[in-house]
Amino acid sequence: MSAQIKRRAFITLLGGAAALPLARPFPALAQPSARMRRIGVLMPFVESDPDAQSWLTTFRQRLQELGWTQGQNILIEYKWGAGEIDRFPAYAADLVSSAPEVIFSSSNSMLAALQQATRTIPIVFVTVADPVGGGFAESLARPGGNITGFTNFEPSIGGKWLEVLKETAPGITRVAVIHYPETAAHRMVLRAVEAAAPSFGVAVTAAAVQDAAEIERAIAAFAVEPNGGLIVLPHPVTSVNRALIFELAARQRLPAVYGFQYIARSGGLVAYGIEVAAVYRRGAEYVDRILKGEKPANLPIQAPNKFELVINLKTAKALGLEISPSLLARADEVIE
Repeated sequence: MSAQIKRRAFITLLGGAAALPLARPFPALAQPSARMRRIGVLMPFVESDPDAQSWLTTFRQRLQELGWTQGQNILIEYKWGAGEIDRFPAYAADLVSSAPEVIFSSSNSMLAALQQATRTIPIVFVTVADPVGGGFAESLARPGGNITGFTNFEPSIGGKWLEVLKETAPGITRVAVIHYPETAAHRMVLRAVEAAAPSFGVAVTAAAVQDAAEIERAIAAFAVEPNGGLIVLPHPVTSVNRALIFELAARQRLPAVYGFQYIARSGGLVAYGIEVAAVYRRGAEYVDRILKGEKPANLPIQAPNKFELVINLKTAKALGLEISPSLLARADEVIE
């Protein structure tokens, strides 16, 4: 069992899943109780993903603390996209046809599908990057439509991810940015990495991927030359295929940095980002406020002000990396 060592907070100065069967549809009620409220949950992951299930447990627990209990005064319908982006619009349309009072979701790609499906049902999102630049809201302070929630990073974090990767593996001279090309925020992160690259003495390769096969091809092609490293951007495609990425990175001896803490806990080398469970909890609070009458247009989109560094020493050892004492000292969590 991995020992986890908690350390001091690591603060940044940033501004601001073939798809599985649909799960647990709304029960048919001849005359629904006036007390029973309906919540739709649309997730981009595989239903069996233990991390996603854990986050939803946190979401439900917070709702219960706020007085909402499944089967008593709320009905929650779950649908899972299993990382198949081309099927997200169908899942979104199906959920919207069930007429929930509020929808809770995650990721830019899933939010885009939901936005196409409805401009009236309130939507609360988590782990969405640059919602204003992505066209989901008019501003962070006043979203102005039916969508609000919690972001995971601003695109400028790309330079910080490059810095962390270079400090973790000083010998790298080449970096591939594994990204989803249709996500506007990913393109902006790529530009931020490219802008920072000269100061770290690295050349940047843009590796656009849309499925597991493209991930394999991109990493294999990049690994032909030595001294490489990876920046793996957060996305349903990279999350659903994280075990594949771990395997390929280990086989090709490529150090990699990731944007969510749970990725390092499940085998990635190093991660710098938010604690996902915390924003699921906060997302439940927005769902509560909407069920009690507030409008998403008036609920400000909240950006993180704390990012944590997680280092997996077991993965580092397998890659033959010696993590510097100074980096270990700054880490919030070290997995040994």
